[in-house]
Amino acid sequence: MSVPVRRLGPVSEPRPSDRHDASESDDTFAEIVDEATQRDPDLAVIEAGSRTLRTASGPVPDDEVPSRPADPEVDKALRAVEQELAGRWGETKLEPSVARIAALMDVLGEPQRAYPSIHITGTNGKTSTARMIEALLGAFDLRTGRYTSPHVQSITERISLDGAPMDPERFIETYQDIKPYVEMVDAQQPYRLSFFEVLTGMAYAAFADAPVDVAVVEVGMGGSWDATNVIDASVAVVTPISLDHTDRLGTTPAEIAGEKAGVIKQDATVILAQQPVDAAQVMLKKAVEVDATVAREGMEFGIVSREIAVGGQLLTLRGLGGEYEEIFLPLYGAHQAHNAAVALSAVEAFFGIGAEQPGSLDHDTIRRAFASVRSPGRLEVVRSSPTVVLDAAHNPAGAHAAADGLSEAFGFSRLIGVVGASDDKDVRGLLEAFEPIFAEVVITQNSTGRAMNADALAAVAVEVFGGDRVQVEPRLDDALEAAITLAEEENEYAGAGVLVTGSVITVGEARLLLGRH
Repeated sequence: MSVPVRRLGPVSEPRPSDRHDASESDDTFAEIVDEATQRDPDLAVIEAGSRTLRTASGPVPDDEVPSRPADPEVDKALRAVEQELAGRWGETKLEPSVARIAALMDVLGEPQRAYPSIHITGTNGKTSTARMIEALLGAFDLRTGRYTSPHVQSITERISLDGAPMDPERFIETYQDIKPYVEMVDAQQPYRLSFFEVLTGMAYAAFADAPVDVAVVEVGMGGSWDATNVIDASVAVVTPISLDHTDRLGTTPAEIAGEKAGVIKQDATVILAQQPVDAAQVMLKKAVEVDATVAREGMEFGIVSREIAVGGQLLTLRGLGGEYEEIFLPLYGAHQAHNAAVALSAVEAFFGIGAEQPGSLDHDTIRRAFASVRSPGRLEVVRSSPTVVLDAAHNPAGAHAAADGLSEAFGFSRLIGVVGASDDKDVRGLLEAFEPIFAEVVITQNSTGRAMNADALAAVAVEVFGGDRVQVEPRLDDALEAAITLAEEENEYAGAGVLVTGSVITVGEARLLLGRH
């Protein structure tokens, strides 16, 4: 059986000269995938105290994430919910099964079946893509629910309604509403529901209660046994797959793809970003097994043109229904342009464009939606004089994308890195990706138990950068101060910059220290 694909003509991305079915996917993807598209990973934050830094100069754009509730009683109640959730298994401790979340959905009356959904998996770029899909759907007057992880500054951001994080009062109420059912399931299962499973249950219940017209759901990890995978999404999105969480998902792109392919459901439409060949083959095989329709980046959709613009980039995209010109995307990096192509095609597929109906979506609406997209922590400028950029790259794929995007969009004469990584990551690969663009690097660590010791990370950094380019400041606030000082040396103030990266938690803590409340 061949994979049904939409045939919409050429795009300017690398592509084959003709079309092949699934049995010929080796040659097809060898031609269209010159290199796996890299994506920025998700951003998390640990709430931490801050002190005034010299970096707090220059204008600050409006923030995209909420601070603590202003009402002391609401804040107290939210902290109580956070404390109860923190007492459960964290997101890094997993028992691969959907039995517990399925049991919770059962006692809640299957809220996840009350609305259609778009399910997003992949290694990097999931949250940015989810935000773009949400913006596009909202521009067409659909009420949206978005579930993403981790959060930036408030746990409430994980569950968004109509493009805005759930307000604290509603978040608390939703938790209290499902708490008796959570405790019921806890009593019946060998293991209690985890932190992520309870939040997933809250999201699905909140979406049904709203009610939403469509849910945009990002997996937490993998796909097959991820807690989100109790939905039957009509559209499955697979962002580029690379090596991460190898201890749980597999040590090759193909093995990881096998886990992530679990989000592809019977008769669904699969929007497949550019992939390593072996990962693409796994996805195509799964699509054949469940009679899913596949649209592939570089074949059925893709980027026609891309130009650097002030504050972002100007794109022409080919979707499933034709070309969309003059799209301004206020995000930096080629990887975000690829995310935009994927998001556009996912929304077209949701509306049936390219399959059930001909034509394209309204171009002005598409332009307006993309122009509104924000993605905190993804090459995000948080201060100027000198420029301080945050990027939550925590694996080599994300680091290469961040390095390329930064070089393309900013052109710093002198760039200083601030790097704090988690202990379970490929830190050598991450540092090697940044080595060509960092004049010097300040090694630090974040405040969590998962943080790699600064001295241990520095030992690797010295091997990559050489000892004269490495400075160690275990405290993140001291590391930021040191990086600013280095950036200002040699009268290069106007052209110097600082990039804070290496871990989602490090970036989150830096965001607060730099005044992004």
